[in-house]
Amino acid sequence: MSVEIVRNYFKEHNIDKEILEFPVSSATVELAAQAVGVEPARIAKTLSFYTKEKDAAILIVTAGDMKIDNSKFKHFFGMKAKMLAPEDVETLTGHAIGGVCPFGNPDSVSVYLDESLKRFDTVFPAAGSGNSAVEMTCEELEQDSGSKEWIDVCKSCI
Repeated sequence: MSVEIVRNYFKEHNIDKEILEFPVSSATVELAAQAVGVEPARIAKTLSFYTKEKDAAILIVTAGDMKIDNSKFKHFFGMKAKMLAPEDVETLTGHAIGGVCPFGNPDSVSVYLDESLKRFDTVFPAAGSGNSAVEMTCEELEQDSGSKEWIDVCKSCI
C-alpha cells in the first residue's frame, strides 16, 4: 500500500506527522472533507499531469475548491495541461488514484504548490491511500513535499 510508502518517506525525512486513516473513503475532495471534518477548500488535492515527454508526472497541489486554469498552466509550463490517464497514475506517481499525494513519489516527479493553499493555516493532503490524510501548515507542506516552488495556475471551481 502506498500509505506505507508515505510512512517510510516521513520516517526517512524525519517528518513527525500523524497520518490520519479513516474507516471511510477520502478519495475525493468532498469525501475527504467529510472524513476530516473541514470545509472542502482545505483539502489539498493533488492533480497529476504528464510532462512534455510524457514519461514522468507533474503534481500540482491545490486547494479543494480550485481547478486548473489552462491558460495559466500553458503559460507556466509551456505546454497544454494533460492529466495522467488512469492506467499511468500509479506507475508515474507511486500512488493509486484517490491517494496521490506529494510524498514518497519517484525522483522523476516534480511537485508544485498552488498559491490557493496559502489562505489556510493548515491543509489536508492525502497520505498515499484513498482513506488517509495528514494535517500540515503550508510551510510544512512546502518543506516536506520537496516541492519546486509556489505557482499560480488554478482558478475557482465555484
